[in-house]
Amino acid sequence: MKTITVKPATSLKGDLTVPGDKSISHRSIMLGAIANGITTVRGFLRGEDNMSTMHAFRSMGVRIDDDGETLSIHGLGLHGLQEPGDVLDCGNSGTTIRLITGLLSGQSFFSVVTGDQYLRKRPMKRVVEPLTRMGARILGRNQGSLAPLAISGGLLKAIDYQSPVSSAQIKSSIMLAGLYADGETTVREPSLSRDHSERMFRQFGASLERFEDGVTVRGGYELTAQEVSVPGDISSAAFFIVAALVTPNSEIIIRNVGVNPTRTGVIDILKAMGGDIELLDQRELSGEPVADIQVRSSKLKGISISGSVVPRAIDEFPAVCVAAACAEGVTSVRDAKELRVKETDRITAMAKNLRTLGAVVSETDDGMDITGVECLAGGEVESFGDHRIAMSLSVAALVAADEITIKDVDCVATSFPTFFQILEKVAGK
Repeated sequence: MKTITVKPATSLKGDLTVPGDKSISHRSIMLGAIANGITTVRGFLRGEDNMSTMHAFRSMGVRIDDDGETLSIHGLGLHGLQEPGDVLDCGNSGTTIRLITGLLSGQSFFSVVTGDQYLRKRPMKRVVEPLTRMGARILGRNQGSLAPLAISGGLLKAIDYQSPVSSAQIKSSIMLAGLYADGETTVREPSLSRDHSERMFRQFGASLERFEDGVTVRGGYELTAQEVSVPGDISSAAFFIVAALVTPNSEIIIRNVGVNPTRTGVIDILKAMGGDIELLDQRELSGEPVADIQVRSSKLKGISISGSVVPRAIDEFPAVCVAAACAEGVTSVRDAKELRVKETDRITAMAKNLRTLGAVVSETDDGMDITGVECLAGGEVESFGDHRIAMSLSVAALVAADEITIKDVDCVATSFPTFFQILEKVAGK
């Protein structure tokens, strides 16, 4: 278990890029694998989570060539996947296991999916229940609510499903199953979750209709291979956005970042806190909005965060918590119960670590209240095996009174293998 010590910084400066978007990278392999023809992907994130997806599809007979810059995915068509000869290991990736379970539900073969010790604790009933309603047979631990999951797919029927939570993983899993269903499959959400699947389904030629609170997918339509360019991941950029805001005398530009409006809740939140953030050269790349993000150090203030902005920033809340700990006043987070079922319980994990660093934090069932302090303390903190917790605590160390040692940072490789090198560069260390 690797630990790392991060020292305070006087400022952050420079231009940087962050790795490709994790969500888009996952989906490019999944749709490329079941499309007709060769899909090329540039900017693919080679983090451990996405490599789990790649390995799974290779295990089902998909040829994926990787020259280090471009992936070439030799699609097998909608019904060309082969029964894997072994259990499909999804590693730490919730996206891989939930989305692939939907896709496997439409296959005419047997498969088993599992993951690491953390993934095997995460709730799977949220996809198993609607997929079972569509006709898939799925068995798992704790009455199908925990991995490993054994899936016997086949002929599926379309459903109209009201998801109890706004989750792109639930929505996308059902959408993938819907490609194999007889009729029109509809997924509705309390508020719109990230829409990368809808955009990419349309790009690959799926028949789909979007509406205010959901999407309808028509089954039986073949997909066609595409060229995909993956923008930088705003979830990865968020750590450097917060770092530049809270570290004095800082100014950075993060190039070529995806600014899909279903993902920019973190920018809206940080701007509402007083953050100096500007989107430059806004453009479109493979159907996704992209921009360069300029950030200058700012005096932040506490705000109340709740409602529809929460699912648009759900993965970025650990970084937002650090911003709150450095802001003047109290930041209240509500409607964020989904944070309790991520790689770890991110509400409890961030509350515990921020208290160690001197912030005043109280938990609620669906969020937390964070009272900012003039200066965080140094000390030793714990990632709990969660990559976003580890990176957020590294950002906190930049403005602490003393160095911070973070335990168990191997997990950072799941989404941002070069994080610490870039952090050292912009901090001038």
